[in-house]
Amino acid sequence: MRVLVVEDETGLAETIKDGLGAEGFTVDLVHTGVDGLWAATETPYGAYDAIVLDIMLPGLSGYEVCRRLRAQEVWTPVLILTAKDGEYDQADAFDLGADDYIVKPFSFVVLVARLRALIRRGAPERPVVLSAGDLRLDPVQRRVTRGADEISVTAREFALLEFLLRHPGDVLSRTAILENVWDAHFDGDPNIVEVYVGYLRKKIDHPYGRSAIRTVRGAGYRLDPDGG
Repeated sequence: MRVLVVEDETGLAETIKDGLGAEGFTVDLVHTGVDGLWAATETPYGAYDAIVLDIMLPGLSGYEVCRRLRAQEVWTPVLILTAKDGEYDQADAFDLGADDYIVKPFSFVVLVARLRALIRRGAPERPVVLSAGDLRLDPVQRRVTRGADEISVTAREFALLEFLLRHPGDVLSRTAILENVWDAHFDGDPNIVEVYVGYLRKKIDHPYGRSAIRTVRGAGYRLDPDGG
Protein backbone atom coordinates (compact mmCIF):
# COMPACT_ATOMS: atom_id res chain seq x y z
CA MET A 1 0.00 0.00 0.00
CA ARG A 2 1.54 3.26 -1.12
CA VAL A 3 0.72 6.51 0.69
CA LEU A 4 1.69 10.12 -0.02
CA VAL A 5 2.26 12.18 3.14
CA VAL A 6 2.20 15.99 2.74
CA GLU A 7 3.39 17.51 6.02
CA ASP A 8 5.65 20.53 6.62
CA GLU A 9 6.64 19.67 10.22
CA THR A 10 9.69 17.61 9.31
CA GLY A 11 9.98 15.80 12.64
CA LEU A 12 6.34 14.76 12.62
CA ALA A 13 6.55 13.86 8.94
CA GLU A 14 9.47 11.53 9.52
CA THR A 15 7.71 9.96 12.52
CA ILE A 16 4.61 9.30 10.41
CA LYS A 17 6.74 7.88 7.60
CA ASP A 18 8.63 5.56 9.93
CA GLY A 19 5.47 4.46 11.73
CA LEU A 20 3.55 3.73 8.54
CA GLY A 21 6.58 1.93 7.15
CA ALA A 22 6.58 -0.33 10.19
CA GLU A 23 2.91 -1.11 9.44
CA GLY A 24 3.71 -2.22 5.91
CA PHE A 25 2.98 1.00 4.00
CA THR A 26 5.29 2.43 1.34
CA VAL A 27 5.46 6.18 2.03
CA ASP A 28 6.43 9.11 -0.21
CA LEU A 29 7.02 12.28 1.81
CA VAL A 30 6.87 15.93 0.69
CA HIS A 31 6.77 19.13 2.74
CA THR A 32 4.91 21.76 0.68
CA GLY A 33 1.51 22.07 -0.90
CA VAL A 34 3.06 22.63 -4.33
CA ASP A 35 5.13 19.45 -4.08
CA GLY A 36 2.13 17.56 -2.75
CA LEU A 37 -0.06 18.59 -5.67
CA TRP A 38 2.68 17.72 -8.13
CA ALA A 39 3.28 14.30 -6.59
CA ALA A 40 -0.44 13.46 -6.47
CA THR A 41 -1.10 14.50 -10.07
CA GLU A 42 2.14 13.64 -11.87
CA THR A 43 2.67 10.23 -10.32
CA PRO A 44 0.71 7.74 -12.47
CA TYR A 45 -2.91 7.76 -11.31
CA GLY A 46 -3.64 4.86 -9.01
CA ALA A 47 -0.07 4.67 -7.72
CA TYR A 48 -1.17 6.11 -4.37
CA ASP A 49 -3.75 4.28 -2.32
CA ALA A 50 -4.28 7.31 -0.04
CA ILE A 51 -2.97 10.80 0.72
CA VAL A 52 -2.32 12.17 4.21
CA LEU A 53 -2.56 15.95 3.88
CA ASP A 54 -1.84 18.76 6.33
CA ILE A 55 -3.82 22.01 5.96
CA MET A 56 -1.26 24.65 6.93
CA LEU A 57 1.35 24.13 4.23
CA PRO A 58 3.79 26.46 2.48
CA GLY A 59 3.01 27.30 -1.13
CA LEU A 60 -0.53 25.92 -1.29
CA SER A 61 -2.80 25.11 1.64
CA GLY A 62 -4.11 21.60 2.06
CA TYR A 63 -7.58 22.96 1.26
CA GLU A 64 -6.35 24.23 -2.10
CA VAL A 65 -4.43 21.04 -2.84
CA CYS A 66 -7.57 18.99 -2.18
CA ARG A 67 -9.75 21.31 -4.27
CA ARG A 68 -7.37 21.14 -7.23
CA LEU A 69 -7.09 17.36 -7.01
CA ARG A 70 -10.85 16.94 -7.20
CA ALA A 71 -11.13 19.55 -9.97
CA GLN A 72 -8.64 17.45 -11.96
CA GLU A 73 -10.70 14.32 -11.25
CA VAL A 74 -8.06 12.75 -9.03
CA TRP A 75 -10.15 10.74 -6.56
CA THR A 76 -7.40 9.19 -4.42
CA PRO A 77 -8.77 9.10 -0.84
CA VAL A 78 -7.54 12.12 1.18
CA LEU A 79 -7.15 12.08 4.96
CA ILE A 80 -6.70 15.58 6.41
CA LEU A 81 -4.25 15.67 9.33
CA THR A 82 -4.17 19.07 11.05
CA ALA A 83 -4.13 21.09 14.24
CA LYS A 84 -7.19 23.06 13.03
CA ASP A 85 -10.04 21.53 15.01
CA GLY A 86 -12.95 23.90 14.41
CA GLU A 87 -16.18 22.46 13.05
CA TYR A 88 -16.09 24.90 10.13
CA ASP A 89 -12.52 23.83 9.32
CA GLN A 90 -13.72 20.24 9.11
CA ALA A 91 -16.79 21.20 7.08
CA ASP A 92 -14.61 23.12 4.60
CA ALA A 93 -12.32 20.12 4.19
CA PHE A 94 -15.21 17.75 3.45
CA ASP A 95 -16.85 20.27 1.11
CA LEU A 96 -13.62 20.44 -0.89
CA GLY A 97 -13.47 16.69 -1.30
CA ALA A 98 -11.60 15.27 1.70
CA ASP A 99 -12.60 11.77 2.79
CA ASP A 100 -11.55 11.83 6.46
CA TYR A 101 -10.17 14.25 9.06
CA ILE A 102 -7.93 13.73 12.11
CA VAL A 103 -6.93 16.48 14.55
CA LYS A 104 -3.41 16.79 15.99
CA PRO A 105 -2.32 15.52 18.46
CA PHE A 106 -3.61 12.17 17.28
CA SER A 107 -3.42 8.49 18.05
CA PHE A 108 -1.14 6.71 15.59
CA VAL A 109 -3.23 3.56 16.01
CA VAL A 110 -6.31 5.52 14.90
CA LEU A 111 -4.42 7.05 11.96
CA VAL A 112 -3.45 3.61 10.68
CA ALA A 113 -6.98 2.27 11.17
CA ARG A 114 -8.51 5.23 9.33
CA LEU A 115 -6.03 4.85 6.46
CA ARG A 116 -6.77 1.15 6.12
CA ALA A 117 -10.51 1.88 6.09
CA LEU A 118 -10.10 4.49 3.34
CA ILE A 119 -7.98 2.15 1.26
CA ARG A 120 -10.49 -0.67 1.64
CA ARG A 121 -13.22 1.62 0.30
CA GLY A 122 -11.02 2.64 -2.60
CA ALA A 123 -11.49 5.64 -4.88
CA PRO A 124 -14.79 5.36 -6.77
CA GLU A 125 -15.38 7.66 -9.70
CA ARG A 126 -17.31 10.76 -8.66
CA PRO A 127 -18.87 13.19 -11.14
CA VAL A 128 -17.28 16.61 -10.95
CA VAL A 129 -20.41 18.41 -12.12
CA LEU A 130 -24.09 17.59 -11.61
CA SER A 131 -26.39 18.74 -14.39
CA ALA A 132 -29.94 18.83 -15.68
CA GLY A 133 -30.05 20.33 -19.15
CA ASP A 134 -28.13 23.60 -19.01
CA LEU A 135 -28.46 23.79 -15.21
CA ARG A 136 -25.13 22.77 -13.68
CA LEU A 137 -23.78 22.50 -10.14
CA ASP A 138 -20.11 21.98 -9.35
CA PRO A 139 -19.77 20.49 -5.82
CA VAL A 140 -16.01 21.08 -5.73
CA GLN A 141 -15.95 24.72 -6.83
CA ARG A 142 -19.32 25.47 -5.20
CA ARG A 143 -20.68 27.02 -8.41
CA VAL A 144 -24.15 27.00 -9.94
CA THR A 145 -24.69 27.99 -13.57
CA ARG A 146 -27.61 28.16 -15.98
CA GLY A 147 -26.20 28.21 -19.48
CA ALA A 148 -23.43 30.83 -19.50
CA ASP A 149 -24.77 32.61 -16.40
CA GLU A 150 -23.30 32.02 -12.96
CA ILE A 151 -25.98 32.11 -10.26
CA SER A 152 -25.31 33.21 -6.70
CA VAL A 153 -26.95 30.96 -4.10
CA THR A 154 -26.70 30.64 -0.33
CA ALA A 155 -25.16 27.58 1.33
CA ARG A 156 -28.61 26.16 2.12
CA GLU A 157 -29.90 26.80 -1.40
CA PHE A 158 -26.79 25.08 -2.76
CA ALA A 159 -27.36 22.05 -0.52
CA LEU A 160 -31.01 21.81 -1.56
CA LEU A 161 -30.21 22.06 -5.26
CA GLU A 162 -27.42 19.50 -4.93
CA PHE A 163 -29.80 17.04 -3.25
CA LEU A 164 -32.37 17.51 -6.02
CA LEU A 165 -29.72 17.14 -8.75
CA ARG A 166 -28.45 13.92 -7.23
CA HIS A 167 -31.97 12.46 -7.64
CA PRO A 168 -33.18 13.79 -11.02
CA GLY A 169 -36.70 12.71 -11.88
CA ASP A 170 -37.36 11.29 -8.41
CA VAL A 171 -40.18 12.63 -6.27
CA LEU A 172 -38.57 13.70 -3.00
CA SER A 173 -40.80 14.14 0.02
CA ARG A 174 -40.52 17.14 2.29
CA THR A 175 -39.37 14.79 5.06
CA ALA A 176 -36.55 13.38 2.91
CA ILE A 177 -35.43 16.88 2.02
CA LEU A 178 -35.46 18.01 5.64
CA GLU A 179 -33.44 14.98 6.74
CA ASN A 180 -30.81 15.36 4.01
CA VAL A 181 -30.54 19.14 3.60
CA TRP A 182 -31.32 20.32 7.14
CA ASP A 183 -30.98 17.66 9.84
CA ALA A 184 -32.45 14.28 10.68
CA HIS A 185 -33.66 15.78 13.97
CA PHE A 186 -34.93 19.08 12.55
CA ASP A 187 -37.83 20.30 14.69
CA GLY A 188 -38.57 23.66 13.09
CA ASP A 189 -41.35 24.57 10.68
CA PRO A 190 -41.37 21.97 7.85
CA ASN A 191 -42.70 24.68 5.52
CA ILE A 192 -39.11 25.90 5.38
CA VAL A 193 -38.67 23.49 2.46
CA GLU A 194 -41.34 25.30 0.44
CA VAL A 195 -39.71 28.63 1.28
CA TYR A 196 -36.31 27.53 0.01
CA VAL A 197 -37.75 25.87 -3.08
CA GLY A 198 -39.29 29.28 -3.80
CA TYR A 199 -35.92 30.99 -3.33
CA LEU A 200 -34.31 28.59 -5.79
CA ARG A 201 -37.04 28.97 -8.38
CA LYS A 202 -36.55 32.74 -8.34
CA LYS A 203 -32.89 32.22 -9.16
CA ILE A 204 -32.64 29.20 -11.46
CA ASP A 205 -36.07 29.13 -13.13
CA HIS A 206 -38.07 32.36 -13.28
CA PRO A 207 -35.40 34.55 -14.98
CA TYR A 208 -35.04 31.91 -17.71
CA GLY A 209 -38.69 31.01 -18.26
CA ARG A 210 -38.04 27.50 -16.93
CA SER A 211 -39.63 25.21 -14.36
CA ALA A 212 -36.92 22.76 -13.32
CA ILE A 213 -38.34 22.18 -9.84
CA ARG A 214 -41.84 20.74 -10.04
CA THR A 215 -44.29 20.42 -7.16
CA VAL A 216 -45.92 16.99 -6.96
CA ARG A 217 -49.05 17.70 -4.98
CA GLY A 218 -49.27 15.69 -1.77
CA ALA A 219 -45.93 13.97 -2.44
CA GLY A 220 -43.08 16.46 -2.61
CA TYR A 221 -40.80 17.93 -5.28
CA ARG A 222 -39.22 16.62 -8.45
CA LEU A 223 -36.32 18.03 -10.47
CA ASP A 224 -36.83 17.78 -14.23
CA PRO A 225 -33.83 15.81 -15.62
CA ASP A 226 -33.88 18.11 -18.67
CA GLY A 227 -33.61 21.24 -16.55
CA GLY A 228 -37.15 22.49 -17.08
